[in-house]
Amino acid sequence: MSEDTVPMTVKGKKKLEEDLKLYMSVERPNVIKAIEEARGHGDLSENAEYNAAKERQSYVEARIADINNKLSRAQVVDPSKLKSDKIVFGATVVLEDINENGKAKKVTYQIVGVDEADAQAGRLSIASPIARALIGKAEGEIVSVTTPSGIKEFEVVEFSFE
Repeated sequence: MSEDTVPMTVKGKKKLEEDLKLYMSVERPNVIKAIEEARGHGDLSENAEYNAAKERQSYVEARIADINNKLSRAQVVDPSKLKSDKIVFGATVVLEDINENGKAKKVTYQIVGVDEADAQAGRLSIASPIARALIGKAEGEIVSVTTPSGIKEFEVVEFSFE
């Protein structure tokens, strides 16, 4: 993947398309209506509602542009169609985390695009330190990752493409 592309799963692309539709069909018209109403209140230089509506408009337009940019550069990966003996983008990985007590703890993560990431739901951004360390690894390998709390080691128990 080149630096110009934005990797994402099929689900991630669908979510961005839904977000774009929401911003264009709901948020943008609401902001336009709010600006019109605020203009009706008179002097724009001291009109807090107008200023707030213009700020919201800037945010909405920037978000629309950002989503369009990402979608235009999207490299969509369908994990269910992948086959590899190494971990790649889209893989679901089961890791064994050996904590300081020596107790093994298994965690499962899917490596996804930046906009899809949700660590609580087990989706790691491709840009995260753990995901970057996992790319190219195979089952049984040990991965060391520098985290804010120090170096953590994980063993790759298994991985799949779902």
